[in-house]
Amino acid sequence: MSQPRLLTIMGSGETAPTMMKPHRDLIARLPGTPNAVVLDTPYGFQENAPELAGRAVEYFRKSVGHPIEVAGLTRLHDEDPLTVEQGLDRIRRADYLFAGPGSPTYALRQWAGTAVPELVRAKMRTGGAVTFASAAALTLGRFTVPVYEIYKVGEEPYWLDGLDVLGEIGLNVAVIPHYDNAEGGHHDTRFCYLGERRLRVLEEQLPDDAHVIGVDEHTGVVLDLDANTASIIGNGTITVRVRGESVVHRSGSVISIDQLRDPRRVTGSSSSTLVSTTIAPTSVDDSIDQNAPASLAGDIERCLRAFDEALAARGAPRVRDGVDLEAAIRNWSNDTLQSSEMDNAHSALRSMIVRLGDAAIGGLADPRDVIGPYIGVLLELRAAVRADKRYDLSDLIRDRLAAVDVEVRDTPQGVEWVLRGPQ
Repeated sequence: MSQPRLLTIMGSGETAPTMMKPHRDLIARLPGTPNAVVLDTPYGFQENAPELAGRAVEYFRKSVGHPIEVAGLTRLHDEDPLTVEQGLDRIRRADYLFAGPGSPTYALRQWAGTAVPELVRAKMRTGGAVTFASAAALTLGRFTVPVYEIYKVGEEPYWLDGLDVLGEIGLNVAVIPHYDNAEGGHHDTRFCYLGERRLRVLEEQLPDDAHVIGVDEHTGVVLDLDANTASIIGNGTITVRVRGESVVHRSGSVISIDQLRDPRRVTGSSSSTLVSTTIAPTSVDDSIDQNAPASLAGDIERCLRAFDEALAARGAPRVRDGVDLEAAIRNWSNDTLQSSEMDNAHSALRSMIVRLGDAAIGGLADPRDVIGPYIGVLLELRAAVRADKRYDLSDLIRDRLAAVDVEVRDTPQGVEWVLRGPQ
């Protein structure tokens, strides 16, 4: 049975809850039992590269429900030739090839002069599914933005030569993920941290027949090369931008790949701007969980709201609010989040713990009558964070209880608690 030819570009969120179902559905479109491989080169320079690879394996096992093996290609130059050949063979045999965060510059430097670019392009000719996200997505076009060098080091905007995988299907473009990034707050970090000014400088450097395809965060576009369709999935939009003028396609839209090759097929004029209409989605879009959390920030807000409502009603705070937030932190931990987002999540969880501790004793006419359920809530939450090896939060729960004269004891028979002080 022949394989479909699928190329998926994700703007971010490739190992977040938002993209679980797209991964599942793409794998489901492949015949038999597909062999999935994560190409680990983009983050191969990082000291924690093995940990990042392990997170990807765990994400696919737990969240996607499909095993994935690691290519083992953190380096291709000055590396053991046998190790490199084994990694290349894994890519060659992969039915589903996935790559994500890291440095596009490092990845391109390692892949230069090797078989990797041709192996990826070959899947667009012979069959298979390729899903590139974040840093890896930047490498797919003819031109690549060296993000770190421009945004972090301060070099003047310039292009690198990309893999030009999209050239196989007639797309002479530069792919820019994180297109709607807003982490800068008061300064412009759209367009993968470039901002409008630097993107305009880069556009002036493109040849006349090339343009930009932007993919928002937690958004993707599935290119079905056999059907000549591009299906937009996820939370945001994709943008086809030519010299500052944009054609925007919303999630749920299905367009012709021709419309990505030549935006004038949509606009009728190179100077017009159009938001695409939504038409019947493909099977991939049908299977997206519309109730999937859009962001960790959204999960924090949801859990805190439920927690606050329970306290305001003077009912027993529900353990699931804290446990849900802890689960959300664990689910989003594989995503390429900014450290501030995780800090906010842990701060919210700590706030819940402190307030639960205060509520367990404060304001109660007779603590002995009602303290048991409150302590049970806290101990269940403590068990959840201990299971996730968050011993700092576990200790915080114990210490807060100790401050109100509740002693927690870990014994061979299980956890016990004792109310000290005046009864």
